[in-house]
Order: sequence, then C-alpha cells, then structure tokens
Amino acid sequence: MKMAGRAAFYTLGCKVNQNETENLAALFRERGYEIVDPKEEADVYILNTCTVTHLADRKSRNFIRRAVKANPQAKVVVMGCYAQISPQEIRKIPGVSLVVGTSERTRILEWLDSHQDKRGPACLVRDIREQKKFDEIFEEVEPDKVSERARAYLKIQEGCDQYCSYCIIPYARGPVRSRTLESTLRAAGALIKAGYKEIVLTGIHLGAYGSDFAGKIRLEALLEKLLSITPEVRWRLSSLEPTEVSRDLVDLMASHKNFCPHLHLPLQSGHDEILRAMNRPYTTADYQEVLRQVRKRIPGICITTDIMVGFPGETDKHFQAYLEFTAKMAFSNMHVFQYSPRRGTQAAGFPYQIPSPAKEARSRQLLELASAMAHEYARGFLGKTLQILAETKVDEALWEGHSDNYLKVAFSSEKVQRGEIVPITLLKAEGKNCQGVIAI
Repeated sequence: MKMAGRAAFYTLGCKVNQNETENLAALFRERGYEIVDPKEEADVYILNTCTVTHLADRKSRNFIRRAVKANPQAKVVVMGCYAQISPQEIRKIPGVSLVVGTSERTRILEWLDSHQDKRGPACLVRDIREQKKFDEIFEEVEPDKVSERARAYLKIQEGCDQYCSYCIIPYARGPVRSRTLESTLRAAGALIKAGYKEIVLTGIHLGAYGSDFAGKIRLEALLEKLLSITPEVRWRLSSLEPTEVSRDLVDLMASHKNFCPHLHLPLQSGHDEILRAMNRPYTTADYQEVLRQVRKRIPGICITTDIMVGFPGETDKHFQAYLEFTAKMAFSNMHVFQYSPRRGTQAAGFPYQIPSPAKEARSRQLLELASAMAHEYARGFLGKTLQILAETKVDEALWEGHSDNYLKVAFSSEKVQRGEIVPITLLKAEGKNCQGVIAI
C-alpha cells in the first residue's frame, strides 16, 4: 500500500475521547497513513478536544499553534467537544484547516482526499441535537489495530440528557444514543478474539444505556450477556451516576468474578445545598446509602469519585461540611477538579463566583485527603494476592498494571507478556501505588 503520509493524533479529556481517537487512528492506518507521535513532524495533525474547563480549551489552542509551527504546510484538523461548542472560535486560529465536532468524524479522511492543497478553515460541524442514533462508523476496524493498550475500551453510549447546571457536555455531545445490543455483542466478540483480557465499557452517560430504545434495554441486561461470553475476560464500567447503582447491578458484580469490583460514582459535592444548585438528582444521604449497600454485598470494593471545588455560592462552611462527608465515605481514590464557568450553562450566570485562590486552597485540602484515603485502601490488601493486568513495561523486568479492584501495582518479571493477567502478592503500599511479587 502506498503511504498516504504521516498523521499525528493528540487527545485531551476523557476515556471516550481516547477511544474515539484510537478508532480514528486505526482508520487512518488502514488508509495508508503512518501514525507518528504528536511531537514529531507530520503531514496531518488531528486534535481531539475537551471543553470541560477553560484549561482544556487553552491546551487545545496551544497544541494547534505547536502543530502549525512544527510544519506550516501540514493540515490541522480539530475535532471533539471544544470544536462542537466553539467552531468559529477555532476557525480564527491561524493554521487550522478543518473543524469537526462530535459527529462527521469519518468525513475527515474524505475531506483530506479531496483537499490536497491546504485550503481552509473548513467546518463540518452540524447541530448535535439532530443526532438520533449511536455512531457505529468505527465498527469494522480490526480490534488489534485499534489500541496499543493492554485493556480495550468499548464505547456503547453517547450523549447526556441530565443537564447539570455546571456541565457543557450535553450541549457538546447531544441527546442519549445507545449502541444496539447486537452491535455491542459483535464488537465485544471481536475484542475478545483479538486477545484482550480486560474490556472497559465507556459512554458519556453510561448508566443511561438503552433508555433511548423502544424496549428500554437496561445496562444490566447487556452486562449479563457480556459477563457470560467468557469467564477469562474481565469487565469494568468506566463511570455510573450513584442513582444508577441498582440491586440487579450489584447482584451481577457479586456473582461474577469477571465483573471488576470497582465503581466510579461521581459525588461532585458533599453538601445538599450545593448538590441542589448543581442539579444533581440525589442527596448526601442517598449517596451514603448507595455506598453502604454496595459495600455490604461486595466487601473490599474499590469506589472512586469526582469532587468539584469552588462551585458558585460554596462557602467555607459548605466546604468544611463536605470535606468531613468525603472523609467519612472512605473513597479508594478521588479526582479533584476546580469549577470552571462554561458559557451557555446555568451556573455560569450564578452569583457568588468563587475566586481562584480559594478554589486552589480547597483543592489542595481535598487532594491531601484523597492521597490519605488511597493509601489506607491500598494498605488493606497487603499480603493478599490480586490478579494484575500487565499494562506497562517500565524496563526489562519491571511491569506496572492494575488489579481488578483498580490498585496500581508494580512487579518484576522477565517472562510476563503485555496484556497477561498475573497473580501478584502485595508487599508494599505507597499512596495509591503498590509493589508486589508473583505469587508462588
């Protein structure tokens, strides 16, 4: 096959973005492109953007400028959430060739084929509210060409209808759309055939899977089928809303050893007044009861969360109350981020916006708490043998990977293959990172 040129991909944001980039890179590879590191000179630069915060927007603009500087003759394609929300803003940046939102992504190759000279900036962004079906355009890509990771990501859901007051994502991703049961099972079978030992189900609002179907297929029904495909493959959920942790879901996790005992349940705030202002559909008492029920059925489960600091109107009193609540929840790990007003969301117009120094101080306190809780959770598994997915080869003999309950573990072996699941006895815990040896 004649080489079409060199293409570099750069991704910001969530695992859904990462998965979409990997699939698109595979399509470029099949078309004859050589995929190179984004720091290298390329003929085409494709940036998959995030717009959750102002910082993500700024990083996107900075990458565009670096790409243009690296090769002024290159075509620079900007896609993803920031491109969907602010296409005209991106088109004003010198050097941009094409802007694509969160749909129409396969048209990138079509556009490149028909625009050999560097014309632009063209815009293929369409009204995302018009999207009614899940985009299965990447379905036929061979799984072994999709990812260089040890675990596979399987996107089964797109869009969100929740409209939290701070969140721009429903405007960037559109309404809920689910991958059909048949397509999901077919894609899962292909990933298993390709040799993946862990598959992560991803989506923008994963718990809403199937709610757009006439028959209202639930995520639990899909999971029941996937868990039974093969016991050698373990399954993990990327994230769920706390209101979506059903008894059936917990029963499935408790009864299937290949359903990873790990739930990521965003809390966002530990104070009911702030939760109401955020338009979150639960109280702190609701959240606490979910964790109590889950831990009762699945002792030792890893529960991770997202915490936002500096939401408009968040006083020191609010913060201290939810600092105490967060500590009581004993999370295995926390992702802490500062509120960033997004144009077009309700919260952007709220009074009492919190100054940056206060947000930074609160963030530091939560990060310290997160580190302490992660260390305490990891210590509970010292001396125990866990099944570790060999993911990253640090040097000739040192590997890093994650257990089914999402502990990051380093161990030594010269015989292990990437993607293999290895029994490791934990000997040491430092923060959320652990060290161990192969169990004899």
